[in-house]
Amino acid sequence: MNDTIQDTVRRVPFEARTKKPKQRWHFKQTWPLHLLVLPAVIVALIFQYGPMFGIIMAFQDFKPWLGFIESEFVGLKHFITMFEYNYARQVIWNTFVISILKLIFGLIVPLTFALMLNEVYHMRFKRTVQTIVYLPYFLSWVILGGMLIDILSPSGGVVNQLLGLIGVEPIFFLGSNDWFRTTVVVSDLWKETGFNTIVFLAAITVVNPNLYEAAVVDGANRWKQTWHITLPAMRPIIIVVATLALGNILNAGFDQIFNLYNPLVYETGDIIDTYVYRVGLVSGDFSYGTAVGLFKSVISLILIVIGYRLAYKYANWRIF
Repeated sequence: MNDTIQDTVRRVPFEARTKKPKQRWHFKQTWPLHLLVLPAVIVALIFQYGPMFGIIMAFQDFKPWLGFIESEFVGLKHFITMFEYNYARQVIWNTFVISILKLIFGLIVPLTFALMLNEVYHMRFKRTVQTIVYLPYFLSWVILGGMLIDILSPSGGVVNQLLGLIGVEPIFFLGSNDWFRTTVVVSDLWKETGFNTIVFLAAITVVNPNLYEAAVVDGANRWKQTWHITLPAMRPIIIVVATLALGNILNAGFDQIFNLYNPLVYETGDIIDTYVYRVGLVSGDFSYGTAVGLFKSVISLILIVIGYRLAYKYANWRIF
């Protein structure tokens, strides 16, 4: 009997024995799910992929009355102009500086705050602090911008009134190139710290308590427990948060800058998005504005790919 089975197996080709059965797509069973997702697909095609055809304007001397077809093609003219124009380079530099400062402090401050808050054992106080810190995240920059304009006003603002009590002259935070970037970073922390703090607190809660008990037996104090147990356990989520932030490194926060900046701080506060808005929409130079926006998108895509590869290599995290 065994010899017969072995002879039969030998006669079957090796490819047939190792070939996996095909998975059939049963559309008759899954069509309700496809129908459910169809509206979202249509909206994405219309509002996300449809406008991408406008990228062609970056390579044209686009005239609205001529349209895409009859407008003259100029190749890389607008990209060359962008790099030859000193102010465009300054805008790119401003975007990098503001974004990197936001990325660095947007990780350090929430992480430190989460570690400190984790040491608080009075639950009512802990939840109250979490709520207060998290509340600005739900407010738009239109509201927060108006609040900051009043709070930081050189004439009557709360901050300058407090500075006046210690003999400091009023500071025009939103009108000084020396202070605008600092104001942007600090106000961004004010709004975003609460959300990232909750993310890090959630990562702390999954750390095995037995590790802390073993560390206490070995004589480790709270600082050593944090350094050798908590932070290594949080490394994957820290890398994931940093990776997601890296994809937005050239955004620098259009909503925030647009609601806070003014011509006095264009030198240090003007970023790519606000520059594209003024050049492309306000001034009507659609081709040049599209070229600058396309440059930003390409660089952002490269940074996202690099960030995802680093996250997969060091944290074994990936989306696809």
